[in-house]
Order: sequence, then structure tokens, then C-alpha cells
Amino acid sequence: MTHPLQAQFGNIDIYLFDQILKGRFHNGQRVLDLGCGGGRNLVYFLQNGFDVYGIDQDPEAVERVREMALKIHPGYDPQRFTVSTLESMPFVREEFDLVIANAILHFAADAGQFEAMLHAAWKVVKPGGMFFARLASNIGIAHRIQHVGNGMFQLPDGTERYLVDQRMILNYTRDLDGDLIEPIKTTIVQDLRSMTTWVMKKKTGEEE
Repeated sequence: MTHPLQAQFGNIDIYLFDQILKGRFHNGQRVLDLGCGGGRNLVYFLQNGFDVYGIDQDPEAVERVREMALKIHPGYDPQRFTVSTLESMPFVREEFDLVIANAILHFAADAGQFEAMLHAAWKVVKPGGMFFARLASNIGIAHRIQHVGNGMFQLPDGTERYLVDQRMILNYTRDLDGDLIEPIKTTIVQDLRSMTTWVMKKKTGEEE
């Protein structure tokens, strides 16, 4: 039997759930999930009147999220979920109130691709909108990782990821002219990997 909270929120990332509990989002806002997979982070938004879109490189994942959206909202336009890379997604500038990049940016192959992915995500955030990212970092495990070239590191869990550090996150926030909504937070998973939450707001121009 499905727990009522799971029915309401799905298998949502706990740190995105934290942002919901803090009242960051409002019904009717437009949401884009980058690397949406089967839609685990979208159940709440689909059930609560948000205008939801997603992209993923995996056609099977896109089909799953389309099926899920139709179960929640019969008649929901399946074309809101698209097979695409982050860099080539079919959206124009500043369309979304919330852009989610959950466990996707660390799959960049080098610094150039990471920056291309980050800038593509940031450009579709509306002024006053939020960018939410969870990504692998070296924070707290720098002594346990090995650089293998092009910003890629081998982690103790045997995987290779493009890793950021705190200085990089703060510098990107500044260079993008964003504001941290709250301090960056990092979870270390049994000294095997480190996942950092990065939440920032795009300035409206009124703050400047």
C-alpha cells in the first residue's frame, strides 16, 4: 500500500522537498525538470496546479513521465516532456519560474560542457525565478578522490564524475548575477561521494 505522503510527493529528492516545505513555490508557476527521468521529482507539481515540463536524453524515461502525467491529468499534453540534451533543449529565454537540475550537471565531460549545461539551464529561468541543483562535489572528500583529467575525478564508489567545489559554486553564482537563496549544503555519503545542493534566484533588476 502506498503511503499517503508518497502518493502526494512521489520519490522526490529530499532537498527539493525541503524547498516545498519552505513555501518557495506557488500553484500556476511553470516548472522545468532537466534530466527528469521517470518524473520522480514532478508528482507534487503535477498534482498541485503547476505548469510542468521536462527533458531527458532517454526516450524510455520520457515515455514513463508522459504516462505518469497522463494518469494524474488525463489530456495533459505529452509534448511537454521531450527527448533532448540540456544544451539543445527546445525552450527560449526566461520561460520558467523553477528549473530543476537534479543529479545531472556532474555528468559533464569537462569544464566546457559543464559551463554550457549550466548556462543553458540558467538562461531559461525567469527573472525572480529559482534554479535548484543537486550535483556531485569534492566538498568533504577531497582527500579521497583522484583527478583523472579535464575536471573529472574518480570517486571512492568507483564512478567518475565532473566535480565542483565551494569556490566554483560561489564564483558561478556571482558570474551569473544570481543570489544564493540559502547557503550551499553538502551531504557526504559514507565517504563514497559528496552531493551538494545549490539553490539560487535570478535577479529581477530591481535588486541591482
